[in-house]
Amino acid sequence: MKKEKKAQFKIKINLQKAMYGFIILLIIAPFLLGFFQTQIDDSRIDLSQGLGDIRKDEVRQVKVEDEKLTFIYNSGEEKISTKESGLTFPELLEKSGIDPLSVEFVVVDTTVIKVVGEILGILLPVVLMGAFFLFLVRSQSRGAREIFSFGRSRAKLFAKGKQNITFADVAGVDEAKKELEEVVDFLKSPAKYKRIGARTPKGALLVGPAGVGKTLLARAVAGEAGVPFFSIAGSEFMEMLVGVGASRVRDLFGQAKASAPAIIFIDEIDAIGRQRGRGIIGGHDEREQTLNQILVEMDGFTPNDNVVVVAATNRGDLLDPALLRPGRFDRRVVLDMPDKDGRSAILKIHAQGKRFVGGINWGVVADRTVGFSGADLENMLNEAAIYAARSGKTDVNMSDVEEAATKVKLGPAKKKLQSEEDRRITAYHEGGHAIATHFLPKTDPVHRISIVARGMSLGHTLIPPSADRTHETKTHLLEQIIAMLGGRAAEEVVFNEMTAGAGNDIRQATTLARAMVVDLGMSGLGPINWSNQDEAYLDNGAPKWIEGGNISQALQEKVDLEIKKIIDSCYVESKKIVKSRRKLLDNVVEVLLKKETMDREDFEKIVGKKVNGK
Repeated sequence: MKKEKKAQFKIKINLQKAMYGFIILLIIAPFLLGFFQTQIDDSRIDLSQGLGDIRKDEVRQVKVEDEKLTFIYNSGEEKISTKESGLTFPELLEKSGIDPLSVEFVVVDTTVIKVVGEILGILLPVVLMGAFFLFLVRSQSRGAREIFSFGRSRAKLFAKGKQNITFADVAGVDEAKKELEEVVDFLKSPAKYKRIGARTPKGALLVGPAGVGKTLLARAVAGEAGVPFFSIAGSEFMEMLVGVGASRVRDLFGQAKASAPAIIFIDEIDAIGRQRGRGIIGGHDEREQTLNQILVEMDGFTPNDNVVVVAATNRGDLLDPALLRPGRFDRRVVLDMPDKDGRSAILKIHAQGKRFVGGINWGVVADRTVGFSGADLENMLNEAAIYAARSGKTDVNMSDVEEAATKVKLGPAKKKLQSEEDRRITAYHEGGHAIATHFLPKTDPVHRISIVARGMSLGHTLIPPSADRTHETKTHLLEQIIAMLGGRAAEEVVFNEMTAGAGNDIRQATTLARAMVVDLGMSGLGPINWSNQDEAYLDNGAPKWIEGGNISQALQEKVDLEIKKIIDSCYVESKKIVKSRRKLLDNVVEVLLKKETMDREDFEKIVGKKVNGK
């Protein structure tokens, strides 16, 4: 069967090539005819000249084809001319006073050639028109098949053994993995659950930020399930024609029911599962019809006991409530950024197949990479291997991993041409962050300071959390703002000037202060949430409360004053720390200008060990 399909495919390709070749031939034919016509014109002579050359005995032979005469000279050159119709060649010579025996001539019979030419003149246009018509019919039929296939599902089917990723390849999301292991076990051994009256879960929704392993978990389910696994993206249901998405949903569930027990995986389900009627401009007919069909297929009148739907999204807050109710997505599995143990397990998995220097402590690397997702960690190790190979090493060491971690977080190092004054300003700016952080009691230790440009910044001060933090206190948040403003404070204290380099620090500090006032109730306005509880942010990312969602203009002014009060008090405290440690700041800057980068050990040799921090 496959050979027949390949043969049909080759025939279609050859037919297309023939048609394209014919079209190209039609395009270049006028140029070819013009070329040959030019060549013919160059060899054409008058009849009188040809007869004169016969008198001079320069012509060896004459070829006669009806009225066409071809004079073949003694030199081998050929010239063409035309005689009068009705006269034979000997009669033409006698009329011109030339002895017919003075030159050899050959008469060519063109009767057969004329007949063949006439037949081709009749048949060739018919054949070409038939071929062109056949090409059009095939194109139309192929287009019709494509049109009628719009409603067919585009899901990819993974049969047993076709997916080599299993739960052993997933780490850092143990709770989510356990939930899906139960789903897979239910499909493999439904009898032990049904004996005690348990019903099949209809769906499991994976919710979490990008890179935490939602799609990887789904691929592991496909590898473990041992049942047909249909995978499709939410956007693949959508088309310009209304109703196509719903048709594809019906076809997908029809295929899954025919292969039951089976699993359907819908990636980025928020593309079709958004809340209906939400937004200023109303709903989208095609998306809403597709969503309605999914709701019916998952839990409608038709029983659907042996098909489980697994979906993934990083915007669970946008999904329609009808999609989230029990009976459709029974299980809502939340995936967070991995903790220290999870990061260590993920690093060990992705380290397989790469050559590392013996003795790398993955626990230390896990401490260094707080806030990294699983995808970040995989990318970090890959970048470390690339960096080591580019440097001519045969194994990856800890310095390669450190460089890769910095690159993943901040971007690659860039050698920007800076004046000595610019380097000095950058050094004091980063030193200000480090000094302010070090002498605050609740902040984490400084890990690294550098004046090497990366990404959009001219330098960086890395302060990774020393441990995974579950709760954030008001004191710690305020100290973070003080540390963020340390760079601007150092610029003002040292140079009595302000630069644009603190722009991003100020933006982050203002965002954090606004969250404390508007969302967390950590201000003089009391424990009140001033944002819109139903939709905290608009589509453009602006906070809803800025648009006057549920507070008055007078209260908005109070909110602004509270934000300013937090920023002003933190900035005063930041300048106070920098002024009181000016000598230490100068020493840090002196080393930075020489070495460009300082790690925690070099930094604490100058400023001492952090007393209250770890």
